[in-house]
Amino acid sequence: MTSFSNFVVPLVSFSLFIIFLFKWFLNPASTARKRLPPSPPKLPVIGNLHQLSLYPHRALQALSKRYGPLMMLHLGSVPTLVVSSADAALEIMKTNDLIFANRPKVTIPDKLVYGSKDIAFAPYGEHWRQVRSICVLHLLSNKRVQSFRYIREEETDLLIQKIRQSSSSSTSVTNLSNLLVSLTNDTISRVALGRKYSEGEAQGSTKFELMLKEIMELSGVFNAGDFIPWLKWISKVNGFDARADKVIKSFDEFLSGVVEDHRNRNQGKTDLDDSNNHADLVDLLLEIQRENKSSFALDDETIKAVIFDMFAAGTDTTSTVLEWTLAELLKHPKTMEKLQNEVRQVAGNKSEITEDDLEKMSYLKAVMKESLRLHPPIPLLVPRESTQDSKVMGYDIAVGTRVIVNSWAIARDPMMWENPNEFNPERFFNTGIDFKGFNFEFIPFGAGRRGCPGIIFAIGVDELALAKLVHKFNFVTEKDLDMTEAPGSTIHKKSPLLVTSGGALEAPPVATIVGGFASQRLQTTVAKSVIAIADLLAAIAKVVVHDCIEQQFDGEIGVGGNRWRNRCWTLAWPPLVDRKQRKVDTLRVCLIGCMKKWWKMKIFSM
Repeated sequence: MTSFSNFVVPLVSFSLFIIFLFKWFLNPASTARKRLPPSPPKLPVIGNLHQLSLYPHRALQALSKRYGPLMMLHLGSVPTLVVSSADAALEIMKTNDLIFANRPKVTIPDKLVYGSKDIAFAPYGEHWRQVRSICVLHLLSNKRVQSFRYIREEETDLLIQKIRQSSSSSTSVTNLSNLLVSLTNDTISRVALGRKYSEGEAQGSTKFELMLKEIMELSGVFNAGDFIPWLKWISKVNGFDARADKVIKSFDEFLSGVVEDHRNRNQGKTDLDDSNNHADLVDLLLEIQRENKSSFALDDETIKAVIFDMFAAGTDTTSTVLEWTLAELLKHPKTMEKLQNEVRQVAGNKSEITEDDLEKMSYLKAVMKESLRLHPPIPLLVPRESTQDSKVMGYDIAVGTRVIVNSWAIARDPMMWENPNEFNPERFFNTGIDFKGFNFEFIPFGAGRRGCPGIIFAIGVDELALAKLVHKFNFVTEKDLDMTEAPGSTIHKKSPLLVTSGGALEAPPVATIVGGFASQRLQTTVAKSVIAIADLLAAIAKVVVHDCIEQQFDGEIGVGGNRWRNRCWTLAWPPLVDRKQRKVDTLRVCLIGCMKKWWKMKIFSM
């Protein structure tokens, strides 16, 4: 027996060694230890979700200061690479742009754009390339954008009239933030659909505007099921899916009606692509569909998805840029005075500013850049996804890794910007730094293949509106302006800008704040759900890992800077009860405590 074991043991050991050597020879990389980016500690199941807070761009910036400009988070079951420096962004969006050109599938955007048939959320592939080509060559080319110049000038003139009319009374207060949203919405409606859908309405927002607002809120809401697949049922139970399906159906019916109206109206017409024809974007897309001007079939769902992108990418973001720019100018009256002097000097004796005048306003362009640097409308760029294993800054990044570029943090990086938190337009003088995706320290519109194709159009609206506002009005504020952000995927001011009859722009008292809270309510519900999951995991872990009987424990979970303390009180059970039963009873008490706490927090209501 001894001789047999003396023979078998060396033989088995040698065989295992040969197998290991053979596998290593065939695939040596599989045995090499991968170098992964730094990562903060994570919790079971939820990973690092609890560290995002209602302001994820700020939370991720704080984490990057500790773990570096390239860090790996686990958002539920999704490995996520967070980019917080210009050098890291350059490697993602230029050096490895093709590898990271894909988009992850996210539930609500995927539904909104007919299974990702648009430009913004479509996966990287032939369909995306064809649709983007149509957009760049036919819809948002320089020539096409210039053809819509008359719309921008008419709508910005109408903005000035609305402010004058609404501020004519000595007691009236006008919500300027709402007027800026109407400006961008009406401009895009005329460009994309051929008409405004706010005409004929009395006071208040139109059904179309309310529908757009709700869609923007839904598309920015964090859906736990996208990160923890087995929690998808939550959005069904709390009514979120039903609400999303309802508004998506309404918007689809609206767009379908618009497409059919245009199709019937354009029967027999030709040469719609002539820039002098004043054709809108739906007209152009239908002509491309009818005449097969692209190398792939352009169906109605793709047309509607592209039109949706125009509203989703333009309405909220464009108005937000104007809102923050005016707020910063009010906080810095000397900058406001410099800008007004330049605009009024260029205008001279003319009563109106035109787009031709904008090229002579270098300080206005610097003001817009500085506002975009401090307040990028989408602080976390639309996520990307790696299509193959790669290396970024020496770290190994696996295929399928989600990538979030924190453009807000990059634009406030003290390594790239002097006094980064100060509003100083002069920093852009004689630098050549621009926002078109070539300077990675300043990428409010993204960069690379996935950069925003509508930059020229959006900036054209913002610059013209700002020039006309400071040309026609002297804006002042009587008290310190509230610069607090409202939570959401697009960062608005929490309190809107209100203009009084004297031309004074001011922040309203807390009791009269009217904007930016719907998305906050949804985000708060999601945060509470994450808290609830963390509470439950803490309770289970304490029972399983430790004997939570006859002792007390404290578990602290941080969410959004708030500390939630859960306590499992000592249970005086009879000594004859076995250990297993005591653990079950303890877990039951812990769960009951969690349920009571969740009920008080109104987690189960939207």
